[in-house]
Amino acid sequence: MAPRLCSISAAARRLLGGPGPGPRDVATVAAARRWHRAQDSVCSRTVAKEVRTPVPQPVERRQGSVLPSSLGVKLFYSKDNEGSWFRSLFVHKVDPRKDAHSTLLSKKETSNLYKIQFHNVKPECLDAYNSLTEAVLPKLHLDEDYPCSLVGNWNTWYGEQDQAVHLWRFSGGYPALMDCMNKLKNNKEYLEFRKERSQMLLSRRNQLLLEFSFWNEPQPRAGPNIYELRTYKLKPGTMIEWGNNWARAIKYRQENQEAVGGFFSQIGELYVVHHLWAYKDLQSREETRNAAWRKRGWDENVYYTVPLVRHMESRIMIPLKISPLQ
Repeated sequence: MAPRLCSISAAARRLLGGPGPGPRDVATVAAARRWHRAQDSVCSRTVAKEVRTPVPQPVERRQGSVLPSSLGVKLFYSKDNEGSWFRSLFVHKVDPRKDAHSTLLSKKETSNLYKIQFHNVKPECLDAYNSLTEAVLPKLHLDEDYPCSLVGNWNTWYGEQDQAVHLWRFSGGYPALMDCMNKLKNNKEYLEFRKERSQMLLSRRNQLLLEFSFWNEPQPRAGPNIYELRTYKLKPGTMIEWGNNWARAIKYRQENQEAVGGFFSQIGELYVVHHLWAYKDLQSREETRNAAWRKRGWDENVYYTVPLVRHMESRIMIPLKISPLQ
């Protein structure tokens, strides 16, 4: 290995314009040039022979040239050499994904789109906000001209305080969403509702969601129940791995019918997962979650999915009177 490293170093010094063998006269210069050319040829053949799996390296840029900085030396190639072995060394090839994760993970038999809304209400206005909401939103839910339906409506009990959470379903996907939005623009009662509601809010945000294919579709429930919305913000690029693990793990959380729905974001903050659970009370929640740890396989799901998470949050929510999920 030592002769090859020395030849690379000598070639690199010549390419970078650094000092090579110290010529003192014309004859010595000519001999040095012949020696460099010979070493370049040996270097190219030796390195090309030994490299098996190219590894992408960080590069430095200098006037259009590329210099791999992690070799300990700096080597140039020009546009004339773009077809050379240098280029094959440092081009990182990635196999393209054939389908988006939304196609792979969502339900094929339905075209439901979900919208989740988070409204942060002025503390002194929460009761008035709830009353206003309960007077207007059921009309949209029951009107067949609007292709939307309420899934659930809650106030946050533990978590972010003075907050309302609304979950809508649009049967028909994006066309149904746009149809509904266009009709609401001409609904005077709804426009008046929004105007009055705006005076009660500190902030609001929403997301458009798809449901995981392996989760239950949310169905109306009789109460009383408390609901937990667990929100996971994943590292970009990990949604498929998350789905693969939870597709196996969801069976461990079905015995008490606590699994309500599982969703992932499409518009809004991306790589966000929402899991919605129902429990009779906080003690029931504790017992149900502890029981999952006694089932073989649940610990593996936690082990493999925790490294995928950047941030997680839990809300305990109380349903409003109008919520189909009680």
